[in-house]
Amino acid sequence: MNAQTQAIQSPPSLIAKFAARYSVESSKMLSTLKATAFRVKDGEVTNEQMMALLVVADQYKLNPFTKEIYAYPDKQNGIVPVVSVDGWTRIVNEHSQFDGVDFEYGPPVSVGTLPGQKQIGHEWVKTLIYRKDRSRPICVTEYLDEVYRPPFTGKGKDGSPYTKEGPWQTHLKRMHRHKSWIQCARLAFGFAGIYDEDEAQRIIDMGPAEVVERNSLTSHVRRKSESTAPEAKAEADPHTLESLLSDLMQAGSDERIDYLSSLAKEHLNESALTAFMRAAATRSKELNEEEE
Repeated sequence: MNAQTQAIQSPPSLIAKFAARYSVESSKMLSTLKATAFRVKDGEVTNEQMMALLVVADQYKLNPFTKEIYAYPDKQNGIVPVVSVDGWTRIVNEHSQFDGVDFEYGPPVSVGTLPGQKQIGHEWVKTLIYRKDRSRPICVTEYLDEVYRPPFTGKGKDGSPYTKEGPWQTHLKRMHRHKSWIQCARLAFGFAGIYDEDEAQRIIDMGPAEVVERNSLTSHVRRKSESTAPEAKAEADPHTLESLLSDLMQAGSDERIDYLSSLAKEHLNESALTAFMRAAATRSKELNEEEE
């Protein structure tokens, strides 16, 4: 069997695998998933996009029919795989080395500190995930000013402005905890190529510069005080990401990885930073395995 024949036959085998797992007729599998597992406003989902989602779903054993995983088409005709909080929780709990989780909370953040904030939040949330094969927990601290998303503002058909609140206004503490939990899970177990709903919306709906500007409490305070500090960065220089990734591959300790991560957070835009942090998690995992 030549390579071309194998490439043609591989997709049906994956479809058949999913069809058997969920007791769905193979002939109806793709059309059913297109109607349930993709979030689209206009256009049609391609078979290639659907197969890309199935590959990710199969890798993490996630159920697209119960919305553990779904996807948004991106602007390059690819997909942004989205894993629900329930999906993240299940893949963590089913990991053979998972040994528990703790949360710690920072000082309160008053209502109105951030644009559109309607509930008291926490300055930071720390997640500590314990692994059976590690003597110390993996810790991740997420700061509210870096992850908070203000209400969406726009104009109606008649030109009148409107504001639409989202989960960051109605469930602030829960959303903040979810962000910390998911980022820690990535570092603890090397989960890559999957996002939460909030991340997917930022990737698809907003440009990198806008993400930096809207999510920064520092920028918000700067605007109020009319500071002359430099504005939020626009597109990151691709050579900066390339240089940091090159240094990352040479990193020989978690301390070095942490230092490079701090540089990445300072210099990279959101999409480039996401790519770097995935690579950093993989490199950290490699170092831990080498020590064993």
